[in-house]
Amino acid sequence: MSHPIIFDTDPGVDDAQAIAIALRHPEIELLGLTTTYGNVDIETATHNALLLSELAGRDIPVAQGSAGPLVKPRHPAPAHIHGANGLGNIELPEVKGKKDPRSAAQFIVDTVNARPGEVTLVAVGPVGNLAAALQLDPALTGKVRRVVIMGGSIREGGNVTPVAEANMFNDPHAAQRVLTAGWPLTLVGLDVTHRCVLSQAHMQRIEAGQGELGRVLAGSYAFYRDFYREFLGIDGCCPHDSCALAWLLRPELFTTAPGHLAVVTDGLAEGQTLFAPEGRGFIQERWSQTPLAEVCLEVDGEAVVEWIADTLS
Repeated sequence: MSHPIIFDTDPGVDDAQAIAIALRHPEIELLGLTTTYGNVDIETATHNALLLSELAGRDIPVAQGSAGPLVKPRHPAPAHIHGANGLGNIELPEVKGKKDPRSAAQFIVDTVNARPGEVTLVAVGPVGNLAAALQLDPALTGKVRRVVIMGGSIREGGNVTPVAEANMFNDPHAAQRVLTAGWPLTLVGLDVTHRCVLSQAHMQRIEAGQGELGRVLAGSYAFYRDFYREFLGIDGCCPHDSCALAWLLRPELFTTAPGHLAVVTDGLAEGQTLFAPEGRGFIQERWSQTPLAEVCLEVDGEAVVEWIADTLS
């Protein structure tokens, strides 16, 4: 079965790994990359998206999107995690291609409308581009095949605040809009991505299998792994963004549950994802009034990283 996707991304080391899968996997038809600020600033994100497709020998449209959050001030990009250039500060070749003239939101709207019912949006950064696309065409919710979002955390706690995952925290107002829009949505959050650890041995297989792109993936991985060793005490890195594609292609490796999502937009808990399981009563109705969505709660982490390494080796 083929999955036509738009991959919305802020590349980023784990984004680069996921983009490599989207470029490589025979069941994925990559219709375009849309870029957002997040791990890096917007110009760097667009540069890296163009570069990664060129290194893979592919000509994929890249449309530039959100440069900052809808409402709150932008936090500086986390150069200590992804490097100032988003790819572990390794030396990168020149980019030859040019970005698409359209904004990311317009690209999403045009592409989905050209193939109603077929296109899956996979978003692995702050979700401002999806919020902007809904502003341009509110009927989009009935025209996408599915929306898969790497973000949020149900039981795991946060990674940038005690309760918030980075993508949700970076633009909570956009996230609240996108997670409650009523389109068929699956949230792939820290509950599962923290169970997946891509080891040095996996990365050596990937480097060997990916040519010039493999060199960039392996070089940037080394920087990212150092961050994980220091902050989480694990040897390897969590391939967060690749987990969204793993769910799309290998859903049997995940345990999911239906329920109602919301995102806290301000205060101490800003960026926290709230999940009220379907059919569960709480003291008031208000947590269960948003449209139903699906969240990933458990995963076979070893099988997911094997799948990533197999796809890219």
